[in-house]
Amino acid sequence: MTIAYFDCFSGISGDMILGALVDLGLDVEDLASTLSSLDLEEFRLETREVSSYGLRATKVDVIFPDSVLVRTFNNIRDLIENSTLPQRVKATSMEIFMRLASAESVVHGKPIDQVHFHEVGAVDSIVDIVGSAYGVHALGITEVFSSPLPMGHGMIKTAHGALPVPAPAVLEILQDTPTYGRGIPTEIVTPTGAAVIKTLATSFGVAPPMRIDRVGCGAGTKDIGVPNLLRVVTGVPIEYPAEGEELAYLVSTNIDDMNPEFYDYVIERLLGAGAHDVWLTPIQMKKTRPGTVITVLCAPGDATALKRILLEETSTFGLRTSTVMKKAIEREIVEVETPWGKVAVKVGREGNRVTNISPEFADCARIAGEQGVPIKEVFRKAQSLAQEQLENI
Repeated sequence: MTIAYFDCFSGISGDMILGALVDLGLDVEDLASTLSSLDLEEFRLETREVSSYGLRATKVDVIFPDSVLVRTFNNIRDLIENSTLPQRVKATSMEIFMRLASAESVVHGKPIDQVHFHEVGAVDSIVDIVGSAYGVHALGITEVFSSPLPMGHGMIKTAHGALPVPAPAVLEILQDTPTYGRGIPTEIVTPTGAAVIKTLATSFGVAPPMRIDRVGCGAGTKDIGVPNLLRVVTGVPIEYPAEGEELAYLVSTNIDDMNPEFYDYVIERLLGAGAHDVWLTPIQMKKTRPGTVITVLCAPGDATALKRILLEETSTFGLRTSTVMKKAIEREIVEVETPWGKVAVKVGREGNRVTNISPEFADCARIAGEQGVPIKEVFRKAQSLAQEQLENI
């Protein structure tokens, strides 16, 4: 299992991502050959080693003839669907372009199918996006994490005229994403970079625990006064639990548009697939809609399968993943004979000390119903008998 951490200390753009992936070992000839199945104008990839304020990195340039062609989302969808790209790469590429189209739709007040891609519809941007999706696939990266994203400021020239930095589309794409001001007077997170990392990354924060394998650096184009690099670190996840603890994942998603009758089925599927626990939390989402957070606690090895269930069985468009330390105390089941019947009792221990005595609810409920005894009386009696039994051991 190979994971990657995108260290975006100077922002992120499509060419920086492609450069970092090539620096990690993505074969440029294989990349160019794969991308040739896209029905694009003729292009070629040029790579070179550069230095940015003393730090080495790889720069990837997409060389193509000048074109006035402006593509729509439907045009790009046809390009991808009609290509021979691996299915996973097609799906990831389409998700990235959908984020871009949705953002442009909101910013310009147009339906998605009427959004015209200018800069993003150019050959270099398409190559950057699809190439990034293919690069993660070809390098065998199974999960991506990212640092919070730094924001520049000022104004930038676009096909729509001068726009403020961060660009409106960038802010729309990065809703619910950790960002901070870097004080650099230019754009350092582009719409392409924002859409790619928002699609690839399962969480934004500090680097996950990993045994580092390789480090790749991709260079940007501008001189921004500091090293204009994207650093991508790959490795194998490691555990760092304290005594009695184990590493676990929390996978969660916010939902406000799903039939609530589905939750019971989804929870059963998740628990059946190895989830340690699943719970629902009511929240208020945008436009004051009531929503629900589904949270899954699981072992790292089960996370991929559980994420697939959430994506397949719910209406979510994305997931969040974080690491936690899980501590489970030792437990055993003892059986006690109450005046009304046998009850199983769960006993928790921390070392040699009993920390919890909990009669099984199902047994208490069954006896209460059969014998006409209040359930709380059955519960108390079973707990008391278990306590006595343990004290006599």
